[in-house]
Amino acid sequence: MTTDTIANVTLTTKANVYFEGKCVSHGFALPDGTKKSVGVVLPAELTFNTGAAEIMECVAGACEYRLAGSNEWKQSGPGERFSIPANSSFDIRVTEAYHYICHFA
Repeated sequence: MTTDTIANVTLTTKANVYFEGKCVSHGFALPDGTKKSVGVVLPAELTFNTGAAEIMECVAGACEYRLAGSNEWKQSGPGERFSIPANSSFDIRVTEAYHYICHFA
């Protein structure tokens, strides 16, 4: 199931722009203090580093991802999620806009 809306959030209006505009996101917090971001990755192959553990949820589009230490590329499409450990990294390949929600641990 794909998340369509998230109610009752405090949104950071200034965008986070990464990789010369190939990834743009907005951070927000839920009433309980949980932090997340929502954004889009445009066609590219990128490497992201994590501080906190993350769960990437695909809202629209698709991507291929490879976790640090793995040689295997996996696919993620609408309604699917993948997890990245804290203090790690992952590679992502996008051929069409990949819309996501990032759930921080």
